Amino acid sequence: MLIFRQLFDGQSSTYTYLLADARTREAVLIDPVFEQVRREVALIEELGLRLRLTIETHVHADHITGAWLLRRRLGSRIAVSARSGAGGADILFDDGDRLAFGDRHLEVMATPGHTAGCSSFVLDDRSAAFTGDCLLIRGCGRTDFQQGDPRAMYRSVHERLFSLPDECLVYPAHDYRGSTVTSVGEEKLFNPRLGGDIGEADFAGYMRNLGLAHPNRIDVAVPANLRCGEPEDAAADLAEPDWAPLTYTYAGLWEVQPQWLEEHHAEVQIVDVREAAEFDGILGHIEGAVLVPLGELKARAAALDKARPVVTVCRSGARSAQAAVLLEKEGFPRIANLAGGMLRWRAQRLPVEGTPG
Repeated sequence: MLIFRQLFDGQSSTYTYLLADARTREAVLIDPVFEQVRREVALIEELGLRLRLTIETHVHADHITGAWLLRRRLGSRIAVSARSGAGGADILFDDGDRLAFGDRHLEVMATPGHTAGCSSFVLDDRSAAFTGDCLLIRGCGRTDFQQGDPRAMYRSVHERLFSLPDECLVYPAHDYRGSTVTSVGEEKLFNPRLGGDIGEADFAGYMRNLGLAHPNRIDVAVPANLRCGEPEDAAADLAEPDWAPLTYTYAGLWEVQPQWLEEHHAEVQIVDVREAAEFDGILGHIEGAVLVPLGELKARAAALDKARPVVTVCRSGARSAQAAVLLEKEGFPRIANLAGGMLRWRAQRLPVEGTPG
């Protein structure tokens, strides 16, 4: 059984793909984005996976890869095309190579055109292909920089990708209209640039006259990606909170566990966002907690001290998660949600105040 997740970075419209073998829990990540590494790590840990490889479809011009940072965080190996010119990788793959994860593998298919080192990856049962910027959904990547070549792209699509079964699903590196997946058969029929009876000369002429603007981040992204995402200052990293042993969830929230909060409650501001009747109700409240119902939180946020960490609390952790997001937008730099809320607090038999006699 294959574990599969399609993830998205809104800033660059990049898709990142997580694939894992359900038996061994070994995983690979295709085209990770630097700014999304916390999200990817949280998902991998929540699913109980072991990241074996990060794999690049090409040297990107619109975002910086998260490959180096994931290797630093999780010990994964970096795999890039031997034709890419990138340094710092652990594996340099070429056409026909297999990238294994557990009992599954991806086969490398060289598909140059967008860049000289562009590669696609075909799942072992040929049910899916990850085509990078070569074949997009009803489109294709540009060919006007980084050794781009429209004729090479045409051949990559028609001679390589279009040789896959029509039912093979196509997952691109980007989409700018909200589409998520297509198929080889669909693109043969409906791709306005490469489908139907369009010839190589027609396609090359079309691509040479697109007149596209220079990519915004190319001058930063390409040099960084030629280093597999390693910052010029190798000591750099995404800043991690140091005021508590927090966990970053796939939902994008920092959480603190009840046991730590019970031992350190005097060091933080505990903001209970339930209603007054709940605050003094059957679950009680944590010593030192301040009652600020969620509906009043934005108006009363100024009364809180931004210099001290804040822990938000509610019954189950749902309302307090919303409160944490709200306070973050209000400029509170150190904030976490109490994992599991008062339900988990009471389940662990931690002390409370305010319960009815």
